[in-house]
Amino acid sequence: LQKLLILLHVTLCVVVGKTLMILFPNAMKRYILKLGAKSRMNENPKFSYENWGPTFFSFKYLLFVLKVKWKRLEDEAYERHPAPNTPVVTLDGEVCRLLDFMQDNRPLILNFGSCT
Repeated sequence: LQKLLILLHVTLCVVVGKTLMILFPNAMKRYILKLGAKSRMNENPKFSYENWGPTFFSFKYLLFVLKVKWKRLEDEAYERHPAPNTPVVTLDGEVCRLLDFMQDNRPLILNFGSCT
């Protein structure tokens, strides 16, 4: 049910966004550039609006947003509930699941740090 609601919401947003891009291209360009400034995409001089702006509200955009939002459903952690079994990548580039590292009844400790 959650995936269906997300599908409907994202599809509606993409249809409305695409319609607004067609009806008001300059206003939507300003809006998308404002979004780009928040994410600091505008700071890279080799990555102009023409490279990424038109991709907003496309079918590929819809599929990407759906994929991300659906994966986030699996990643929610709640107190006193089992940990989410999210995908992780080893230093060798191998993709596996977080709970693959569990051993018997021993607790699994995650240590986040820098490799530099």
